Amino acid sequence: MQKVWLYFENGLFLEAFSFGSSGTAVGEVVFNTSLTGYQEIITDPSYAGQFITFTMPEIGNVGINEDDFESRGAFCKGVIVRNYQDRYSNFRAKDSLANLLKRYNILGISNIDTRFITKMLRDEGAMEMVASTEISSKEELKKILENSPKISEINYIKEVTTSKPYIHKTGKYDAKEFRYTTPPTNKKIVAYDFGIKRNILNELVTAGLEVEVVPANTLASEVIEKFNNKEIGGVFLSNGPGDPLVLKEQKAIIKELIDSNIPIFAICLGHQMLSIAHGHNTYKLKFGHHGGNHPVKNKEGKVEITAQNHNYNVPDSITNVAEVTHKNLFDNTIEGLKYKDKDIISVQHHPEASPGPHESSYIFKEFADMVKDCR
Repeated sequence: MQKVWLYFENGLFLEAFSFGSSGTAVGEVVFNTSLTGYQEIITDPSYAGQFITFTMPEIGNVGINEDDFESRGAFCKGVIVRNYQDRYSNFRAKDSLANLLKRYNILGISNIDTRFITKMLRDEGAMEMVASTEISSKEELKKILENSPKISEINYIKEVTTSKPYIHKTGKYDAKEFRYTTPPTNKKIVAYDFGIKRNILNELVTAGLEVEVVPANTLASEVIEKFNNKEIGGVFLSNGPGDPLVLKEQKAIIKELIDSNIPIFAICLGHQMLSIAHGHNTYKLKFGHHGGNHPVKNKEGKVEITAQNHNYNVPDSITNVAEVTHKNLFDNTIEGLKYKDKDIISVQHHPEASPGPHESSYIFKEFADMVKDCR
């Protein structure tokens, strides 16, 4: 196996083995505690600019297949695993994880103590790192890292958003038939693609909504005109990568949408952007929430186990304009909002899961009920 060298911004220097693409990459290191679903995690565009450290020690053992992609490819900088299994065994598998990483020029790093890295990130917080199969000099890697822009300075949604509008028609995956369903739809919405996951779109369609996916820079006036002409009945704001405070153009777009009284539903980055557009800036969590086991209490007092993937959170001051509908029981951060006197709801967690539990999927039906009748 090829060697790879890692230099973290706290000065840690490590040597490991590479199983993916060759080269040099700089990004932010986070850890994910999910036990399954590594393909869905790696192909989630929200990880653009990041190295994903898996706490599950065995990765690669079920290979990859074409049905479990969450987007058109993979956008993370790399994956860090304890043990990589190139010999996969699953009846749905079509290829190895290593070949997927090579296809999208992503570093795979193995034979490393992921428990140590996870504890370091837990104690010190998410941090920047450079990894290289070409450069073994600690000082040279340090120089590269110091001269590279931080993830908080980069607009990654330009990389992950769709280049042109399209209609998404498939619903949830049928595990008995091994295919995606095509449910009937009776209302139409526009979904802003900031790095949207395929299974979010599937859940929206399953809830009865025809979905027109549009680029992240689509003018609000175009969408408002569709709403006024009763071509659509609502707007969805998607998940996505990076620091939401970088997205000045999207902030202006969302402010216009809010003022037009269009029903809006948002997840993750979209949830954060709604807060920013209302004048309440987000803040960065120490090491973020990434995994499939986060308990969230809803406004009825029931606990939902949720899938999560975010480094930023909305502030408590948002309660001036919105009612808190969901709270994270790990750290009491805000997970869901219903804006006052408006048809706007949002959640920080991922009700579509993929991977993860589906206890929060009812939220898609709530949005479908909010969407106005349209042609």
